[in-house]
Amino acid sequence: MVDGPGVRTLRYFYEYYTLDPFLFYSWILIITFSICLHEYAHAQVALWKGDDTAARMGHLTLNPLVQMGWMSLVLLAVVGIAWGAVPVDRRNLKGRSAMAQVAFAGPFANLILAVLFAVLFAVAYKAGLSPEVQRFLELGSMANGVLFLFNMLPFPMFDGWTVLSLFVPQMERIDARQLSGFSWIAILVIWTTGIFGFIWNAGSGIGEFVFRLTLSVLGG
Repeated sequence: MVDGPGVRTLRYFYEYYTLDPFLFYSWILIITFSICLHEYAHAQVALWKGDDTAARMGHLTLNPLVQMGWMSLVLLAVVGIAWGAVPVDRRNLKGRSAMAQVAFAGPFANLILAVLFAVLFAVAYKAGLSPEVQRFLELGSMANGVLFLFNMLPFPMFDGWTVLSLFVPQMERIDARQLSGFSWIAILVIWTTGIFGFIWNAGSGIGEFVFRLTLSVLGG
């Protein structure tokens, strides 16, 4: 698998602009599209489950200015990380599991992208397409595998917290906003220790498994 922005280099991501322009622009394109699709999935499932808040506010779109905003886009170019958000009014949702479904929709979109990129990477590899095409597809699979796992962490403000609360009802009585400080501390710990390396390797492993499986189906 190709090397993506790692723990030690991620804070200096902008240096890839001169060191590896292909990686720099590919990463920005992939992450921007992946986050926008992630947020679109939240908005679409929320609408299906009865809440049109995100739809009314224009979030049924892949426009990064709507789904991410300028600050997120600037930080993506500087440090290689970004975020997005859509408004959801859980009071309008129908069914006890509706909020968990809305939350899971975003990471699930990333999981689907990880699989699709891996399949296309295997096809491109088998067909002998250019190294640039193969590298782009492989990076797309890796990035989305990582996004899937990262967003499924069971911390407040993360989708994993909301999904887990479906199975642990006591969590629904906790105001996640009050625990946001804990989440930032947890993120800092993850980013500065080997935990993120584990998440990166595990996320990459999703794509690698699909890549090898697809190759075997293609007779490679």
